[in-house]
Amino acid sequence: MTKPTELDYATLGFSYTETPYNVRCHYREGSWGRLQISDDPYLPIHIASTALHYGQQAFEGLKAFRGKDGKVRIFRMDENARRLQRSAAYLEMAVPPMELFCSAVTEAVKNNIDYVPPYGSGGSLYIRPVLFGVGPTVGVRPSANYMLIVFVTPVGHYFRNGTRGIDVMVDRHHDRSGAFGTGAVKAGGNYASSLKSGIEAHKKGYDSVLYLDPTEHKYVDECGAANFFGIKNNTYVTPVSSSILPSITNMTLMTIAQDLGINVECRKIDFEGEIESFEECGACGTAAVIAPISSIYDPDNERHFTFKTIGDVTKLLYNTYHGIQSGELEDKHGWNTIVE
Repeated sequence: MTKPTELDYATLGFSYTETPYNVRCHYREGSWGRLQISDDPYLPIHIASTALHYGQQAFEGLKAFRGKDGKVRIFRMDENARRLQRSAAYLEMAVPPMELFCSAVTEAVKNNIDYVPPYGSGGSLYIRPVLFGVGPTVGVRPSANYMLIVFVTPVGHYFRNGTRGIDVMVDRHHDRSGAFGTGAVKAGGNYASSLKSGIEAHKKGYDSVLYLDPTEHKYVDECGAANFFGIKNNTYVTPVSSSILPSITNMTLMTIAQDLGINVECRKIDFEGEIESFEECGACGTAAVIAPISSIYDPDNERHFTFKTIGDVTKLLYNTYHGIQSGELEDKHGWNTIVE
């Protein structure tokens, strides 16, 4: 295992680095047990677990940051708890109580506190809670037993260009999820279905895929594993769709935009009719934070659209967002939980 002092946080990408401890909790006979701290990165689960056969699995992603004052802050933990609860309910899994989720996340950070990247490095501690069915079941029905685990890993930028801009390719031939399926919950299967188009885009030199709606392939849906937003006329515009995962980052940016006097619109975005009218575009999510979109390529119509690599509005939103996370700006909405 790599020691914290051996990590080069300035060049750290978005990948897995093992940390000493993880947190676990079992759901058996209708109730949740106590949190357990483990130093084992492996899980013994039954070969007939519903997570393996029927996709009863959901996860979350959130981050902890070390501020200029040395304190470690977990960002918007309560909203991640609520989203996991919604995912669990949709997938007919045991729903972790808010207090249990927050305690598990906090304990995972506390027990690996030395792996929170230093202030100014550009890194953060990525926190991954996972909920899945572990009861032996043969037959398509919910499990009786579940497990919640939380592990953490230090990370850097999700995209190799960071905030310098990404190039995106439209994909009309694959859908991330169905129109009224699991797109609005953070189920693992949604990400498995996006792997093929993502790999194809990377082979062609693009950083990510822009999905259109799964019904008509007309409206902007998501940008890979992140939400899409566009800026024009001092307005933050982001798509609304039953197949889009409600991003906590996107929700936060909308609140920040309104605080800064920027208009916000959540509505359908007709790709061919509107995309070129945006002055700035971006992808946002916990992993990506804000990745400005430099260009969008539509291979079906052989059209290229270019945007400001990082425009004034996107830069203002990013700096404000990051300032709150690091404790440099006032956290007037109470989004941070201070661990140390």
